Amino acid sequence: MAKSTFYSNGKLLITGEYVVLDGAKSLALPTKFGQNLTVEEIDSKQLIHWVSYDHDGSIWFEATIPFSSIIEKKIIDEVHNIKKTLIEILHEAYKLNSNFITESNGYKVTTVLTFPKFWGLGTSSTLINNISQWLQIDAYVLLKNSFGGSGYDLACAQNNSAIIYQLVDEKPVVETIAFHPDFTSKIHFVYLNKKQSSKEAITLYLEKRGAINDSIEVINQITQTIACTLEVDEFAKAIQTHEIEMSMVLELPTVKETLFNDFDGIVKSLGAWGGDFVMVISKENPTYYFNQRGYTIVVPYEEMIL
Repeated sequence: MAKSTFYSNGKLLITGEYVVLDGAKSLALPTKFGQNLTVEEIDSKQLIHWVSYDHDGSIWFEATIPFSSIIEKKIIDEVHNIKKTLIEILHEAYKLNSNFITESNGYKVTTVLTFPKFWGLGTSSTLINNISQWLQIDAYVLLKNSFGGSGYDLACAQNNSAIIYQLVDEKPVVETIAFHPDFTSKIHFVYLNKKQSSKEAITLYLEKRGAINDSIEVINQITQTIACTLEVDEFAKAIQTHEIEMSMVLELPTVKETLFNDFDGIVKSLGAWGGDFVMVISKENPTYYFNQRGYTIVVPYEEMIL
């Protein structure tokens, strides 16, 4: 039987976290890590046998999903959150292109992450983009109808260079840019090991945001500066200004104030505050500093970013 494989890049949102939902211009970088999806048509009784592998080859999810569950969005196993979410995505995909169900007897679907699942580089966004490639449907529509969110992560999934991402009239506008400053050796990404739910973080933001139009202007300006600057000092200063601005919008202390007050350098939250990775800018290699404090995953820019 025919076999097809699809791949999508992971992502890191460098500027515009949260306010990207309200139309701020954001700089996002696709990562060297991502997720594959392999589809094989099999002669089975109208079902999908689904297996998901983590980067180390271990299976983190496995399920058999009858076509009928996808058509009717029938969640039999209430306790299994991942299965429930997957059926919801496949149901929305079915509404956009029913052929994969109506014209097949069954599938074996395998997904393989090339990064540890807990890193938060886009397990969901790479899945949605891969399913959209497979079924030739609009990934942004599938995202909107299933998970929700700004969609910047799909733009990273689909592009192999840095992007400026903006929602204009709730539609994604993606500009690919050449972003490779000379000072990338001064940038590292540190994993905080505090998995944040993007959904919950967005809900919290929507409750808290006041009149943020002024903030959007500030963030847009910072995004332009960061995207264009050739000077590490200007880059670091803009990153710091961004943290202060978002700290005021979210009414939360910055991650540096909270965790790394004595660190000689800049620390910036990426995506949901207090969550997965932070970006660190420093003259010296910061690995020892973070290792001493129990943060053992410190990834140099060149190893992380595509």
